[in-house]
Amino acid sequence: MQTALVTGATSGIGEAAVRVFAGAGWRVIGTGRRADRLDALSEEIGRDRLHTIAFDIRDEAAREAAVSDLPAGFRDIDLLVNNAGLALGTDVAQEASLENWTTMIDTNVVAFVAMTRLLLPALIARKGAIINLSSVAATYPYSGGNVYGATKAFVRQFSLGIRSDLHGTGVRVTSIEPGMVETEFTTIRTGSSDASDQLYAGSNPLTGEDIAQTMLWVAGLPAHINVNSLEIMPVSQSFAGFQVAREA
Repeated sequence: MQTALVTGATSGIGEAAVRVFAGAGWRVIGTGRRADRLDALSEEIGRDRLHTIAFDIRDEAAREAAVSDLPAGFRDIDLLVNNAGLALGTDVAQEASLENWTTMIDTNVVAFVAMTRLLLPALIARKGAIINLSSVAATYPYSGGNVYGATKAFVRQFSLGIRSDLHGTGVRVTSIEPGMVETEFTTIRTGSSDASDQLYAGSNPLTGEDIAQTMLWVAGLPAHINVNSLEIMPVSQSFAGFQVAREA
């Protein structure tokens, strides 16, 4: 039985990934900040299949303790799903909160690379895999995307970089880059459930389960296949043209 560690497992894509991988017969370690949600997941899935750890991924000591204190049945990790991340605010750069920017960088970049580095020895030993959650925002800029998009571009490039570093180890690395996905993530980003509802209205967006099933497919491919990056959007979402500011 294979074991996956999923960060950011208390909602959205991370929660869906826990359910999808556990349903496919994997043991799962789910991490996140909200202990009550992790407890509810454990009750639903079963503690023999899901081990949960509540901590803030930015906390170095908590990260290390979470990995070093794993129970025997969950120590052999075959897959790291780096899902934990956040987007704060939609303000343009000249009006944005510096605190929001640094929080996104600390979570989406610093904690992300630290968690990866922490698990690399185990993943190399088991010829495992890493799935990193990036975004189409890594490729296509938009007003208000500033630091969030930059952090997701980092995730994509870091994925490609460590794929090169891990050459010959058998470890696979994939960057998953979703477009519009309807989860509570967007409510947090916009700060308004109304704004989130307006964004999704009539659009038939992707769901957390759509992305989780895609992750399961990537993880289940034969060991000699690596999907470097995978961009996925709902059919309703496509590309806009450039914008031009004209003098009066």
